[in-house]
Amino acid sequence: MKILRILGKRGRVTIPFEIREIVGFSYNDVLSFTVDDENTVTIKKERICDNNCPKYNLSPADMRDDELLRDFIDRLPSSKQREVLVHLSLKWAAKNGGVVNA
Repeated sequence: MKILRILGKRGRVTIPFEIREIVGFSYNDVLSFTVDDENTVTIKKERICDNNCPKYNLSPADMRDDELLRDFIDRLPSSKQREVLVHLSLKWAAKNGGVVNA
């Protein structure tokens, strides 16, 4: 199957629905991108933890989204954790009219 898409000016492209359905990609999946050669990029669905998450002693199916997110963020380098914090803070401030309760 070959489906063409145009890369947007911000470097974004939508993975076609038919491919997402076949591969099993869904909202909030963590994807990795690997360059195999000059013209080939492999996209792979990654698991935040394996079939038995020792940190929580739960299977991924039993974990809540917030636990998965915290575990994912904890595994990031500190520079990336800072980027996540700034991004989420700006989103929160925009949602709440920029009001910060101290």
